Amino acid sequence: MVFTDPQVAGVGLDEKEAEALGGVIGGARTGCTAETTSVFIESAYFDPVRTAATGRALNVISDARFRFERGVDPAFLIDGMEIATRLVLDLCGGEASELTVAGAEPKWSSHISFRPERVKELCGVAVPMGEMTRILEALGFSLEKDGKKFRVRVPSWRGGMLGEADLVEEVARIHGYHKIPTVPMTRQDPLPQPAQNSEQRRRGAARRTLAGRGLMEAVTLSFMSSGQAELFGGVSDSVRLVNPISSDLDVMRPSILPNLIAASGRNADKGLTDAALFEVGPQYAGDGEDDQAMAATGVRSGRTGRRNWAEPPRPVDAFDAKADALAVLEALGVAPEKTQITASAPSWYHPGRSGTLSLGPKTVLAVFGEIHPKALLKMGVKGPMAGFEVYLDNLPRPKAKKSAARPHLKLPPLQPVGRDFSFVVDEDVAAADLMRAAKSADKVLIAEVSVFDVFSGGALGGGKKSLGVNVILQPVEKTLTDADIEAVAKKIIAGVEKATGGVLRG
Repeated sequence: MVFTDPQVAGVGLDEKEAEALGGVIGGARTGCTAETTSVFIESAYFDPVRTAATGRALNVISDARFRFERGVDPAFLIDGMEIATRLVLDLCGGEASELTVAGAEPKWSSHISFRPERVKELCGVAVPMGEMTRILEALGFSLEKDGKKFRVRVPSWRGGMLGEADLVEEVARIHGYHKIPTVPMTRQDPLPQPAQNSEQRRRGAARRTLAGRGLMEAVTLSFMSSGQAELFGGVSDSVRLVNPISSDLDVMRPSILPNLIAASGRNADKGLTDAALFEVGPQYAGDGEDDQAMAATGVRSGRTGRRNWAEPPRPVDAFDAKADALAVLEALGVAPEKTQITASAPSWYHPGRSGTLSLGPKTVLAVFGEIHPKALLKMGVKGPMAGFEVYLDNLPRPKAKKSAARPHLKLPPLQPVGRDFSFVVDEDVAAADLMRAAKSADKVLIAEVSVFDVFSGGALGGGKKSLGVNVILQPVEKTLTDADIEAVAKKIIAGVEKATGGVLRG
């Protein structure tokens, strides 16, 4: 029997019940056993698309589905039946009935317009016309001259031949790919174009910077459990996976931080309590075009440094994460002194031990701080742990630089001068604001400002604190006199008082 139906890949039935899924799998009741004496042979054709849809819907994988959904020769059904019948008779004996045909052979005949010169244009190799004809006819194609072109009839067993380029590929394949001449590509510019764009170079610079600071690069999956994701901002329904590879990897990660925290926890369980990991990769807020962002993220856990008699190790804190974040920003062209620090980090950071680095009120460059103890507890990870997230997409784009020689290094010929100041300010005044005010007092002479002491309580009273800053003056034209230094000191005191309300501590 030959059954050809290009439209249906459904259920085979008899008068009583279902017997098989057409083109996918047969039923056990109609299979052969050791007692079988009569065999009903079917040679059938099933539509590839419908067969694939049936197999996927029912999640059935079989040899029949594998063959039919990739396409079989629709003109070989009767030949296939005759061959199968001959094999049964030769191997098992018996007697065959007359052939019964149901349905009709589907329309498979197709023709492709073929221009011989396209072989040279697409493959770069000149193949003689006679050789092209010989190759195509040997592969089962038939050619009919149509002016300067050929009308090529595709054989029934080559269902994948869809256009002229497929015929060109067949000619080149049989003629030999090794006969295609090697031709160097011409350059539009004498200098080669860079293989990486600016965004890729920035990611590489971030990786090198963090690796140079002692962090180890990790590569984690872009998935995580929804329970962990809820601890770090949550996720929208658009990034929940319909068919996750694992039940605990059911959402796209809104942040890289949970994956690194979990990895540090696994290291700690194996005795590596002091971990320093980072990853540069994407994180997802939704399925929109602008919902994927690149971030350079890192965590430090345990203690800093090794056990040493001169300097004992200390637990990691927010300042370690802040230093890592600032190092990345500086390596990517953002001056640390131009960033603003605010205590507005996300909820998964420890309040009071975290911060945000931004350019202006809207452009957030990075967040840093100690990870909130509740988040660590719910993840089953022991603290302390500090982390940071640098949002690479929010960084200002580098300006195009003119190709000019690097200027010579100019070392100051005069000795720098250092002066210490202690200011009493309100408790909520940021040290960065005071340092910025002190440095702006004289941008020519003041080379550096740093905080060396913080004190609160005692005689200062409530709501006040004392900040000690060291100011380095670098003369450029002449040695500074006492009068020059005193004049700069007055400018510093006045600038700090105006910007922060701080007064010089007596």
